[in-house]
Amino acid sequence: MALPVVAIIGRPNVGKSSLLNSLSGQMISIVDPTAGVTRDRVSTILEYNERFFELVDTGGYGIVDSDALESHVENQIFQAISQASLVLFVVDIREGITPLDTRIAQLLRKHDLPVMPVANKADSPKQLPLAGEFVRLGFGEPICISARNLVNRGELLDRIDAALDHLPKEKPAQAVMKIVIVGKRNAGKSTFINAVVGQQRVITSDIPGTTRDAVDVLFEKDGRQYMIIDTAGVRKVGKMAHDIEYYGYTRALRSIRRADVVLFMMDATTPVSQVDKKLGHLVRNEFKPCILIVNKWDLAKDVAASDDYADYLDKVLVGLRHAPIAFTTAKDAKNIQSVLDIAAELFKQAGTKIPTGRLNKAIKIISEERFGARSKRGVPKIYYATQVAVRPISILLFVNRPALFDEPHQRFLTHRLGELLGLEEVPIRLLLRQRTERT
Repeated sequence: MALPVVAIIGRPNVGKSSLLNSLSGQMISIVDPTAGVTRDRVSTILEYNERFFELVDTGGYGIVDSDALESHVENQIFQAISQASLVLFVVDIREGITPLDTRIAQLLRKHDLPVMPVANKADSPKQLPLAGEFVRLGFGEPICISARNLVNRGELLDRIDAALDHLPKEKPAQAVMKIVIVGKRNAGKSTFINAVVGQQRVITSDIPGTTRDAVDVLFEKDGRQYMIIDTAGVRKVGKMAHDIEYYGYTRALRSIRRADVVLFMMDATTPVSQVDKKLGHLVRNEFKPCILIVNKWDLAKDVAASDDYADYLDKVLVGLRHAPIAFTTAKDAKNIQSVLDIAAELFKQAGTKIPTGRLNKAIKIISEERFGARSKRGVPKIYYATQVAVRPISILLFVNRPALFDEPHQRFLTHRLGELLGLEEVPIRLLLRQRTERT
């Protein structure tokens, strides 16, 4: 059974995103004074009094979007309402009832579902009497809160719990694997996600920068729960037009850290750029299993063969040479399933536990290959190794002098270990500890 959905609805700039962040205790939705920052449905699962529910933030109803995406934003709002078990109708206590508030009330009355009015920005006790005006909207007396200052947060959660009391309390299925999709703006990330879940879950547009928040999307495959995370398109920090782009960029980086597998998407019709290279460097530094996705291949396949393009990526994305490559056309859902299958295989590989004997046998083979050239400082030696963690696979090496193991030595080591252990497609993290040689 699906979890109850609590949808946050309201006009622009009444504090809907602040409310989601306040109730979840995390900075999930981007909050900015600019009206209309939220476009997609941004959701998170909350637990309160042993009840789990999905809390969904939506864009401002009636927004005049700077990129003419009003109809897309409204569609996301309507989808949230259609799936909701409860609506939190957020208004601004300082401004009173506006024409947009009235329009939203009329919209909500067309749906047979409970609506809880929430008067936000009640930062002072003097403002509380102003809440009475909102009774005219037809949903009873609102609860007064300040999402920013956490005023009445507990009482609001109690009311939500009570409003959902007729529904059974169920624990959500844990996501088996979290997949994040990252890349430059307009590479096709949102289109890819919609193809995965089989619906218009996130807004797609030819306008660069359509996605702003990191959007968690749950989906089911073969009876198991998965999560795929859409992120804002990355571009050079110096070219970011405003704070909203920077917030989206930082959430993309945070999503890489919490994901199990990274889908690094590139546009086949444009050359690999410095932004791509920097993003690849960030993925490599987090030691995440990664699939290089070359999207819009239908527009570029006449220009170059897939083998030639793979060789090209091998040269320009040096740190991700281990990553498998997939060629997709997201708008037609081509090769989407194969990408998910590869992601599942990488996730499995990254959880491999290597027997110590097998690991040290591989280390012995590498040592006999004289992987470290003699220098004035000495010759790097490995005495033995042990695995200390998975995801990422982390191997502790006891060596003569860690300083002798520079980056080229470590790259060679991880490459050969991957070959010898059958783990060529996932990153291996090396930890070095000095140990004096036994006599």
